[in-house]
Amino acid sequence: MNLTNRIAAFAKLGEILLHPEAEKFPGFGNEVNELKHLIETSWHTNAWFTPENVTSALKSLGYSLRLPQIEKWVNKYPLKTFEQYSDKVVAVVMAGNIPLVGFHDYLCVMISGFRFLGKLSSDDARLLPHIHKILQKIEPGFKGRAEFTNDRLENFNAVIATGSNNTARYFEYYFAKYPHIIRKNRNGVAVISGRESDEELAALGDDIFSYFGLGCRNVSKIFVPENYQYDSLFRAIEKYKGVNAHYKYMNNYDYNKSIFLINSVAHLDNGFLLITESTSIPSPISVLHFQTYTDLQKLKHELMIQAENIQCIVCADNTFGNSIPPGKTQKPALMDYADNVDTIHFLKELHREIKNNQRDI
Repeated sequence: MNLTNRIAAFAKLGEILLHPEAEKFPGFGNEVNELKHLIETSWHTNAWFTPENVTSALKSLGYSLRLPQIEKWVNKYPLKTFEQYSDKVVAVVMAGNIPLVGFHDYLCVMISGFRFLGKLSSDDARLLPHIHKILQKIEPGFKGRAEFTNDRLENFNAVIATGSNNTARYFEYYFAKYPHIIRKNRNGVAVISGRESDEELAALGDDIFSYFGLGCRNVSKIFVPENYQYDSLFRAIEKYKGVNAHYKYMNNYDYNKSIFLINSVAHLDNGFLLITESTSIPSPISVLHFQTYTDLQKLKHELMIQAENIQCIVCADNTFGNSIPPGKTQKPALMDYADNVDTIHFLKELHREIKNNQRDI
């Protein structure tokens, strides 16, 4: 199975994820129907995985896996990086905060020619194995190239692990002797100028509320000018008031509101989102932190200092060169690597290390 075959297979997979309709894909009826079943029932085991959220995740992945997108991504690297094939195993410890959050690591390992060993989160244990089932039906050369487990990892050669700051310290110790990427807690932030249009503020609502704010790319904190008026923001995000119908979200909202009231913490409340001032970037579910600024240059410096805690910066204009426009945080391109660590470069170096070791034998 060469690189062209792998790219074509993932592009076909992307089509199915975008439009999981059996009649569109003759020969894949059973697999597509099972995918639709998972879309409708994943919330039975994880209440955060509503059909809308699972569908959103699938469509985002499907869009990124269009053939031109994959080719553009691959062509940024020397093609020999992908042509090499290896029986070495890359273990991936996967988070389960949003649906298929570990798919990009799976894609990188598979496209670069390694074997994949995924340690699944109990919160998201069914979607990726089924997607791999579809992929290997598209391209039988992928059969036997991926394994999924809920048990202790064994017999691997490198590790990619994602977890909290606490678990990251454990990962650093446990996987110290292996080539590894260890990811910690990060969150998205947004810089508001006060000149945003209603459409831009509504798009910012997508960044705040998609997946109930559970993703590392979701905006958990906004930086606003002094004396910023929140009326326009509240109007723009009114479309998300439906989150108050989700019992787990509202349990968090009620709890955090009670804590604010008991402790006399100043906050704004629109009935489904609490906004409070804080220097902290991460915020609890249903809470959005804010911090005021008076000098953009000082703010840029502050965000630079905080870079290890920030996954992405949202800004409606070009004030921040590395920012993304509102509404795009949960629609990352293939080149948008988590924690800004180039996974393909890591795997390329792993190929090189293996090749050098073989030469030394």
